[in-house]
Amino acid sequence: MPRTYQEELKFIEKIDEFSFRIKKDFQPNMQVEGEFFANSRLQYLMFDELKNHCRGGVGGFLPAVKQIANVAALPGIVKRSIALPDVHSGYGFAIGNMAAFDMDNPDAILSPGGVGFDINCGVRLLRTNLFEKDVEPVKEQLTQTLFNHIPVGVGSKGMIPMNARDLEEALEMGMDWSLREGYIWAEDKEHCEEYGRMLQADPTKVSARAKKRGLPQLGTLGAGNHYAEIQVVDEIYNKQNARRMGIDEVGQVCVMIHCGSRGLGHQVATDALTEMERAMKRDKIEVNDRQLACARINSEEGQNYLKAMAAAANYAWVNRSSMTFLCRQAFAKLFHTTPDDLDMHMIYDVSHNIAKIEQHMVDGKLKTLMMHRKGATRAFPPNHPLIPVDYQLTGQPVLIGGTMGTCSYVLTGTDKGMERTFGTTCHGAGRAYSRAKSRRNLDYLTVLENLKQKGISIRVASPKLVMEEAPESYKNVTDVVNTCHGAGISDKCIKLRPIAVIKG
Repeated sequence: MPRTYQEELKFIEKIDEFSFRIKKDFQPNMQVEGEFFANSRLQYLMFDELKNHCRGGVGGFLPAVKQIANVAALPGIVKRSIALPDVHSGYGFAIGNMAAFDMDNPDAILSPGGVGFDINCGVRLLRTNLFEKDVEPVKEQLTQTLFNHIPVGVGSKGMIPMNARDLEEALEMGMDWSLREGYIWAEDKEHCEEYGRMLQADPTKVSARAKKRGLPQLGTLGAGNHYAEIQVVDEIYNKQNARRMGIDEVGQVCVMIHCGSRGLGHQVATDALTEMERAMKRDKIEVNDRQLACARINSEEGQNYLKAMAAAANYAWVNRSSMTFLCRQAFAKLFHTTPDDLDMHMIYDVSHNIAKIEQHMVDGKLKTLMMHRKGATRAFPPNHPLIPVDYQLTGQPVLIGGTMGTCSYVLTGTDKGMERTFGTTCHGAGRAYSRAKSRRNLDYLTVLENLKQKGISIRVASPKLVMEEAPESYKNVTDVVNTCHGAGISDKCIKLRPIAVIKG
């Protein structure tokens, strides 16, 4: 007999101003508790979704709180199943859910649903020495130049020349391939998570179909929530940390690129799910939701996925690197100078759909864990050995992309975040409405007009799809960031606002 909404609420307990506990027994077989972060406005969306589900709401995914609890029932999970303030329902894991699995536990699992279909979807931020007053007179021209340089939209094909052999090398080498081919600067690698290359990558574990999809798409933005934006610094919350990132003043111009592994990553995930369903039957792995298809980490299927996922992650870094090259060329062309003279250095590149092996303290002991971050960003604190020398005193920069026409943020990792969320924070605004509901309720001409009224130049390949990415379709990114800041799991550093948007 399904529980009523009031009965469900008995399993959810407020911990403090910014977080809630999901008790064991909320869903069957929970190994650990769940936890989600939300302020007063964001928690309304969480509870409203659960209430609609209890009334017999049909279609779509389970409510996010149910998905968080189902992840807490997976074999080998440690500490808690944690959801960040931008959490919303997704395939298997909620988007914005992170979970850690004990590598020493032979039953511990690896799940493609905990990474997502767009493997290593992530955000990259470039700074410039330009200011808004320099760009404003040529803003439309610059936006068009960027749109001409970066292929966008569903099925878009890249401008970076690549054959089958190049693809194999890119899958294995990641940004080392981009460096060898002259598409990036040597210091770009230093300012990238994993230095832009996952060493577990094995291109032989990536199917021919995935490679066929990926070959023509390298250096393309794609569609959906992916974008390239010209942004200006709107506020600086920590001047010392901002200065270490090369951000000195309000009004400074930056470029943010948000994209992932395109069709190749999607195919890697699809292939793995099929394999893992067979592995679950063989190894008698039981889960609460069949979308949580998984395999033991050390099984053949688990290792095959880890190697293929790492190759797809490398592809995504090469993809963002190719667009970095194209962005630098576009700026240089318009301003009749070089990217170097424009100081177009990379501040950082973060991944928010990835599984990685990391070491963390659990119950006072150092443990090797398989981290799943889906719609969640690594946020390591100052003095952590895995962040660049440039950021040892600030903590890792964390790039939080807003929605189309809203602000974005740069945060930094904290010691409290390391203790509480395994060094993890939010990744963006997080959807409030499904794509279908957005298409039903919003008019694309109104969305475009609103952007124009804000003084934002826009170039979009599929105008009729912009409703799906309208600010009204998402949670308020400032609420999300303020919740993370208030909870102490990351600190605000810089606020950016868009002046030009390029979308698929």
